[in-house]
Amino acid sequence: MSKDPVVASVETLQARARMLAVIRGFFSERSVLEVETPLLCSSTTSELHIESFCAEDNSSGAGGFLQTSPESCMKRLLAAGSGAIYQICKAFRAGEAGRLHNPEFSMLEWYRPDLGYHGLMDEVGDLLRLILQLKSQRRISYGDAFRRYAGIDPFDISLAGLRKEAEKHGLSGATDREQCLDFLLSLKVQPALGAGLTFIYDFPAAQAAMARVRPGSPAVAERFEAYVDGVELANGYRELIDPVEQESRMWADLERRAAAGIAPVPMDEKLLAALRAGLPECSGVALGLDRLMMLATDSDSLASVISFSYEQA
Repeated sequence: MSKDPVVASVETLQARARMLAVIRGFFSERSVLEVETPLLCSSTTSELHIESFCAEDNSSGAGGFLQTSPESCMKRLLAAGSGAIYQICKAFRAGEAGRLHNPEFSMLEWYRPDLGYHGLMDEVGDLLRLILQLKSQRRISYGDAFRRYAGIDPFDISLAGLRKEAEKHGLSGATDREQCLDFLLSLKVQPALGAGLTFIYDFPAAQAAMARVRPGSPAVAERFEAYVDGVELANGYRELIDPVEQESRMWADLERRAAAGIAPVPMDEKLLAALRAGLPECSGVALGLDRLMMLATDSDSLASVISFSYEQA
């Protein structure tokens, strides 16, 4: 095989195969069913900061989207009574390339009915300890992480104060609160997390995506992210099961896309129909397998642990 550094070695491919076998064994022991869902669908995520690849059938004029995550279809299976499920699949996101990103990447996603998001954190920790031989983990709330590592309260600081803080660290022209928080999370908080596994949980309600929001002062999304050695590996949450609220969030996403000059996407009516039919109480998580492989092999970029990078495909 080529010794080009952007092409994975045979040893790395063998290590990846062993990792996938361990993952499948992990879920088999816990009676979680492996499923497959379509990569090409008629709709896609409406989230503002995630762009999809469009696909077109030149012979018929029909089109679709390569999926950024199997979330929608997996929730439809849950609504149909599948029980606990997991999937190992490819996912696609346009405009994402770099040391920790590739437009096509491998994802592990799973859903646990009747399990809270803290319980799901336990399971994510079990899997990561098994693969990475981690000896400890810790959990810190989003608010405490910002207060400790960025020196601000992300819930109380004004937009003007937040913009000033972001500009001080190099972000100019930001008008969106969440954009500033994401910038400070990646620049100030993540690098300060240190070695090992850290869960950050209870994100601002505005960053709920498809997570349940818990009322309070402040209201928070019952969502978590998992980091190992400062690298984000997983994003999980207690799932929103209210179809009315989900549709409202989708319309709000489409309005934000329009305001930002981003192309609209179709409303995911099939997901909404599944929610109306009844999605069980559950929590779900998506984990980046290429990043996990990068950490497991002590590599410094995704390109070195996938068969072919985007440039080599």
